[in-house]
Amino acid sequence: MYSIKQASIRSGVSVPLIRAWERRYGVVSPQRTVSGYRLYDDRAIATLIRVRKLTETGWSASEASRAVLAGEVSIGPLKPEAPEPLTDEAAEIRRAGLISQFVEAAVAMDIVSTGASLDEIFAQGSFEAIVDDLLMPSLAALGQAWAGGSLDVAAEHAASAAVQRRLSALYEAAGSPIEPRVIVGLPPGCRHELGALAFAVALRRLGVGLLYLGPDVPVASWVHVVERDRAQVIIMPVVQTSDRPAALDVAAALRRLRPRPVVAVGGRSADWDAAREAGIVVLPDRINDAAVAAAKLLNATS
Repeated sequence: MYSIKQASIRSGVSVPLIRAWERRYGVVSPQRTVSGYRLYDDRAIATLIRVRKLTETGWSASEASRAVLAGEVSIGPLKPEAPEPLTDEAAEIRRAGLISQFVEAAVAMDIVSTGASLDEIFAQGSFEAIVDDLLMPSLAALGQAWAGGSLDVAAEHAASAAVQRRLSALYEAAGSPIEPRVIVGLPPGCRHELGALAFAVALRRLGVGLLYLGPDVPVASWVHVVERDRAQVIIMPVVQTSDRPAALDVAAALRRLRPRPVVAVGGRSADWDAAREAGIVVLPDRINDAAVAAAKLLNATS
């Protein structure tokens, strides 16, 4: 599923024109998240591409839309033919360029360009294809720019909020009616949540029912929600080494519950001796790998 900006990039139809064709001709009928964001599937993208190509050959938009919707003109394959794969060197240049474009727009506090660069990042492939090798490195580069003094705090917050909005839409789009069996959240005092939210998206897209709590969850609140929902697996991303003691405090409190849930940690600072000694499961660092491991962990507890 794609946002309207991602649909625009993939179809070659501008955002205002997509909205106009949708309103006037009903050429696409996007799904909507709980927050009202439009979401387009591959069929909608293929339909937009077909209508655009017809208008480029002289058809009016109304007639092209009518013919496509009536099935008089096929929309073609839902998945466009894959382009020739880039060489490793060309792919790395492309990746570095997208990351640099995002950070430069954030540094300039150019909200429009920041959003456009993010949409281009998300349009490079499925969420699973971009999260570890493009999205998270982009966020790391953003943090490095802030640490180096070239990125103002306000600009960093604005760029992070833009990422969060897109991840939140993906989280909602991957919604499952399954009762939550996994709870994902950050320990008290930890506020760097974008990696945690990205992980929650990846896990939800695997069909796992989960509840995402967000940042800075007090120990007592962890105990309350786990007792209430009887979740089987608790996962806390640990972003910085300073987050480790708080994660251990949460794990110690949860170990006193009966039945005792499985507690796991993930993230770049998650692998430390005290966690393993406390019986905490350490997930892989990469988000896709961590989501798969968490799903297997859940299955093992069933």
